[in-house]
Amino acid sequence: MAALCQPRRALVEIPAPQPKIAARIRRSYLEILSARLVPSPPPRGRNATSNTRRVHSCKYEPANITCGWFSEPSQGLLLSPSLSNHIIFVFAVDLSIGGVWSKRLEEQCEKMEEHHTPLSKQQLVQLIRSLILVEQSQEPRVIASDLKYLQEDLQLKKANVYRSIPYSRLGSNRDAHCYRKAYPHLVAFKVSCQEWGQVLLRNKEWDAVLEHALLAWRYTSELPQWDTANHNALREQCYNILASHSLTALQHHRPEASRGRELLRRFNMAQMHSQSIAPCIHELQRIMGCADDSSMETK
Repeated sequence: MAALCQPRRALVEIPAPQPKIAARIRRSYLEILSARLVPSPPPRGRNATSNTRRVHSCKYEPANITCGWFSEPSQGLLLSPSLSNHIIFVFAVDLSIGGVWSKRLEEQCEKMEEHHTPLSKQQLVQLIRSLILVEQSQEPRVIASDLKYLQEDLQLKKANVYRSIPYSRLGSNRDAHCYRKAYPHLVAFKVSCQEWGQVLLRNKEWDAVLEHALLAWRYTSELPQWDTANHNALREQCYNILASHSLTALQHHRPEASRGRELLRRFNMAQMHSQSIAPCIHELQRIMGCADDSSMETK
């Protein structure tokens, strides 16, 4: 019977216990995650966080804006263990258009690098807005000179205003509630009228400024008429902006006789919507009167 009883054998051999990892070699969870971002191993030790420095990086990629919260060490980009204490905002954006750096934006980058302070929300909005204006000002002869593109942009902005208005059978769709829904799109329409006109003025394309102002005037007249008088202030602001652009163009441009008569006819039609165009009518009549006097003298 004893011969039949044999000692039991383990099915799986238990390996020897592994040695403990030294405390100085132990890596934190954030270091393991950040190791995927850079090929080189992250710095170790107590002074690892002191090697990280705050930077404001600006790089060039066409029409691309990227934002993130990072810290950058001397060897590469990684997240330090004390991320909550050393986190900063890095704004990487295309500042070079056509190989030319904008002087004002470059000065802003230098100031932020000197002070090592993160951007506030208001500063970020201002910076993005200035970048958009710089990009628009660098390519006006391709886009702004094409009035068909500007007309399509105005048509789209106006359509967005009407799409944003909720439909209701019980109440008016021109009340304060509907105005609040459409307000962002009304502001976008106003900004489009203002900034594209400024681009044309900077290019000194005076006849295109007049044509764009009259096109935008027609689309402005087609915007909703709200029940509250104060809510129609944006419409009047658009009229004032377009009239100012037209007056500036007439002060630098003397149209031909046939073109002047056409503009005068269209200005008189625009006066039915707003009296803001009246100074432009007087200026155009003065120009045409001077032209008639000069033609009589030549005869």
